[in-house]
Amino acid sequence: MCPNRPEGAEPESPPAVGAWARTVALALRQATAGTGGQGALLHRWDADAGRLNLVAAYGVDAETARPWAELRQEQDAPPSCALRRGVLVQMAEDGLGTGAAGTVAVPLTGAEGPVGALSVLAAPGTGGPDDVQLSFLHAVAAWTAECLDRAEGRPPHRETPAGHGRTVRTVELTATLAEAVTVQDVVRAVAQHVLSPFGAAGLVVSVFEDGRLTRVGEVGYPADYLRRFEGPLTAGMPVADVLRTRRPQFMESPAQMYERYPAVTDKIMMGASPKTAWAFLPLIASGRAIGVSVLSYDRPRRFSEEDRAHLTTLSALVGQALERARLYDLEHARAEELQSALLPRTLPRLPAVVAAARYLPAGRGEQVGGDWFDVIPLSGDRVALVIGDVMGHGIAEAATMGRLRTAVRTLADLDMAPDELLGHLNDLVSELGEDFYATCLYAVYDPVGRTCCYSLAGHPPPVFVHPDGTVQSPVVSPDPPLGAATPPFAVHELPLADGTLVVLCTDGLIESGARDAEEGLAELLRVLGRAAVRPARLTGADQEEDARGLAELCDTVVSELLPDRERTTDDAALLIAHTRAIPAADIASFGLPDDPRAAGQARELVRGQLSRWGLDDLSMTTELLVSELVGNVVRHAKGPMRLRLLRSRILTCEVYDGSLSTPRIRHATYTDEGGRGLQLVAALSRRWGARYLSDAKCIWTEQDIPNGSHDPSPTGLN
Repeated sequence: MCPNRPEGAEPESPPAVGAWARTVALALRQATAGTGGQGALLHRWDADAGRLNLVAAYGVDAETARPWAELRQEQDAPPSCALRRGVLVQMAEDGLGTGAAGTVAVPLTGAEGPVGALSVLAAPGTGGPDDVQLSFLHAVAAWTAECLDRAEGRPPHRETPAGHGRTVRTVELTATLAEAVTVQDVVRAVAQHVLSPFGAAGLVVSVFEDGRLTRVGEVGYPADYLRRFEGPLTAGMPVADVLRTRRPQFMESPAQMYERYPAVTDKIMMGASPKTAWAFLPLIASGRAIGVSVLSYDRPRRFSEEDRAHLTTLSALVGQALERARLYDLEHARAEELQSALLPRTLPRLPAVVAAARYLPAGRGEQVGGDWFDVIPLSGDRVALVIGDVMGHGIAEAATMGRLRTAVRTLADLDMAPDELLGHLNDLVSELGEDFYATCLYAVYDPVGRTCCYSLAGHPPPVFVHPDGTVQSPVVSPDPPLGAATPPFAVHELPLADGTLVVLCTDGLIESGARDAEEGLAELLRVLGRAAVRPARLTGADQEEDARGLAELCDTVVSELLPDRERTTDDAALLIAHTRAIPAADIASFGLPDDPRAAGQARELVRGQLSRWGLDDLSMTTELLVSELVGNVVRHAKGPMRLRLLRSRILTCEVYDGSLSTPRIRHATYTDEGGRGLQLVAALSRRWGARYLSDAKCIWTEQDIPNGSHDPSPTGLN
């Protein structure tokens, strides 16, 4: 027996393994959903012991089902009665105390006689299954019995040719619908297993919502013909009656259609694809009509009672699958919209980096994932390159990805070192719960020191393409993923020549069922090497041309690593950054004395350097800024002091000192003689802040350079 499980979960069946277990799970789910029940039970017949053994349950906990764990053939319980009589048995009470409206039991008959019984507990207030639902339950029982016979190596039960054909079609359609994920998967399953076997020439599947039918799939109709029937649902139409009564309508000829529905006959007969017979089938799920499936024929057709019953049974299967697929499509669309909104639409234009990126959702089989990337400008023209992957798929993972990306941006604004930033991020993921994990790579490129400093949390390592075309991926030992790691994280630093490419990716790009992560990383290195990329080619004066070159390289990598996107089951992200070092001529660094004379010397140094750079218009403002920063060090910190100016698309002014104290803007009153220095700094600069080194700190400011004063290095836009 199995404990009570949420709807859609597979029951636990200790005796069941392999195909038999899957059959049991699917049979119980389909029987419950198709009859609007609240649970189902499956008994197997033990002829030697003369009893029925409960082997699986759905929607019923183990303790509640205990009275029916073993049933003798002569007992009055519904499964025993169904087995003994060989027919469907309905009883007004469930006999298990679950509050069900009743129990319906169907015998399972195999090639050599009875093999068990399938029972459904009717939900309260439903009045039990109707004729259509009972017909569906018979089909599920026949399918289950035949599958059980096959699992035990017995020859299939020989029905009449027509009956056997119906069972086979039910089995095939049920198996295909069980694997259907999207609405289009369901439509394709119907076209394959219903359209041709019943000799139909056309199929239209529509869902009912907001008072109107919306087509979700069709076969055998031109689009302009079907547009005749679009619009609000009105009375006097076959589909309206089918939705209202939840019963099928069969029209065997145009004359019969005209007799019953004269208002729509002209629409049907006029157009490029007239049909002459129709089966309007309700699609039922959770006890309500969610849509209509229409089979149509090119010539008049008579529908026998067996045809009508079988088509009605198959439509019940389709209704359940369609409802499940619609929920999947809705969640998938919401998750994709959420993920798209959280990922950067464009990458920023920066002096030190031209970047391009690609995000590729899974081709099939899974919901959207939590892969993400970002390029974040830091002080001193440094750039943070970050890529991560939240483990799992769905809206929750996409939302977690958004939270992590926001957290990284917030922590990056504090100019944290990579290991410290990942430590804070690890705390955030740990607080989300034990089931949340994420991998991340956070790297900082310094265009002045020409270094790349990075930390890994369970993520694939970076790959570097050097200016001479050689490709390298440093071998390091990554720390565990976020949520499972114990800080501190390791820090890795290496020098980068001007023009080096930094390539970051998630495991979805390099790992698949056909290769592991190490093999995929090796393939990525080979692809980058074969591409014969020379980063020097990407240093032209046209920044858009540089970005296009990187975009083409991204496409090359993706097409080589993931040649069949439609068959992938994981999303992937790729970020390629072309680094640009700041020329020595755009850097000026000066030592300052540790005394009150420092402010005056700093003003003179700024005035002279800006004159050499042709930025005299910024001299007065910059002198005020550096005077306040140096004066603040003299009054509240300690030496040694150093002044550094950086010229790119902006002018950066940095003052270093030997204190780790944090500067704060004070709320000075009208009578205070001081305390307004940092207020002045904030007012005169476009941005300012502080970053901390191992034994010192840096207070920095940024100012816009007037247009034409300096031609910055090319930048990139994704």
